[in-house]
Amino acid sequence: MSNDAMKKETKIHPTAIIEKGAELGIGVKVGPFCIIGSNVRLDDGVVVDSHSCIRGNTTVGSRTRVWSYASLGTEPQDLKYQGEETSLEIGEDNKIREYVNLSIGTEGGGGKTIIGHRNLLMVNVHVAHDCIIGDDCIIANGAAIAGHVEVESQAVIGGLCAIHQFCKIGTLAMLAGGSIVVQDVPPFVMVSGNHASPKGLNLTGLRRKKMHSSRISEVKMMYKFLYRSDLTIEHAIAEMEANLSESEERLQFVRFLEASNRGICR
Repeated sequence: MSNDAMKKETKIHPTAIIEKGAELGIGVKVGPFCIIGSNVRLDDGVVVDSHSCIRGNTTVGSRTRVWSYASLGTEPQDLKYQGEETSLEIGEDNKIREYVNLSIGTEGGGGKTIIGHRNLLMVNVHVAHDCIIGDDCIIANGAAIAGHVEVESQAVIGGLCAIHQFCKIGTLAMLAGGSIVVQDVPPFVMVSGNHASPKGLNLTGLRRKKMHSSRISEVKMMYKFLYRSDLTIEHAIAEMEANLSESEERLQFVRFLEASNRGICR
């Protein structure tokens, strides 16, 4: 057998339990004392370290690594859940660290919990039922994300944050460690505290995205209209649309504000 073929060989530790019906792709590795349920699919190159448990209708995308003692596809911590067929969908190239807990969805919440691609979920992160996590997010140690929360791509959630159910976190937003978030956090905005309030823009994130300085200046103006001009949200949107060019960032920001149901952190 060639070296390339050996790398692609599926390896299951003899102490692991793979239930009948589970689907394992090429090059999957399952460590000691793991449990892989009958309705689980592990795509090519997935690695599951020792003592992890993956159950429910769960799909784990290619090259995702699951560290030890993770618990994926668990039943929701929701008293309304009555065993209905729901699912957990995890994308490609994710890093899911030790003791992470990800629940399946509920019938009332759309039936799916969705994790996108290339996310880093650090130790002891909890993502509850019916959440939607975008791509390239960082969720730090001990963060607790309640049911029905949506986190857009490239957001950063600090350690020990708690996010109330039905909140929405915008793209490239940043939540400082220990923040208690009970309302929506607009794109590009940094928040901290209990309850979380805005502390400026995630300028480091915007620069890492290689956003041009002129567009960063427009994002700064959007923040000024929203938070420093004593305007209602409706009037702030009107000022943005009247004074700023129709950029991708303006469209993201305005759409987020218009769609907010819980109100935004102020």
